[in-house]
Amino acid sequence: MALTGTKVLAFVDEEFEDLEMWYPVLRLREAGVVVDIVGPKAKAVYHGKYGVPITTDYAFDEVKSSDYIGLYVPGGWAPDKLRRYPDVIRLTQEFHADEKPIAQICHAGWVLISAKIVKGYTMTSTPGIRDDLENAGATWLDEEVVVDRNIISGRRPPDLPAFSKRFVDELIQYNKEQAK
Repeated sequence: MALTGTKVLAFVDEEFEDLEMWYPVLRLREAGVVVDIVGPKAKAVYHGKYGVPITTDYAFDEVKSSDYIGLYVPGGWAPDKLRRYPDVIRLTQEFHADEKPIAQICHAGWVLISAKIVKGYTMTSTPGIRDDLENAGATWLDEEVVVDRNIISGRRPPDLPAFSKRFVDELIQYNKEQAK
């Protein structure tokens, strides 16, 4: 597989959207990607809005963006917590500066807004943060998945199949370009 052995970093905190965490993580793993779950504490259990647990591999301050080809930010209420951590902002900005794929869905746009990387981008999200994205300088579209340069954005759980496939496709393309 084109992605075997590559690594993606996935942020987590309490009250992530269960499907928005697990569906893309499993799709990435099926594609051969090593997905490191990264949160405030290493080896800690965090729970989704509906109670599904996930255990972190590392804490935010233990990882380097240079070790990964992409970043994944799931939605739910976790993004409102995530955007308050300086290391989350730093890592998000580093992925963006290196033009690595950053995938976000639903409320996860809040993390990218707080990292100040959405201005001039066309994106989607849950309609609930449309105003936040537009006020931060993004153009908002009501589509299941939108790709603008290195940012892959999705709306909500029903869009996960198209969103996850596109994220995998973008990682494959990024990997091919890096191999040149």
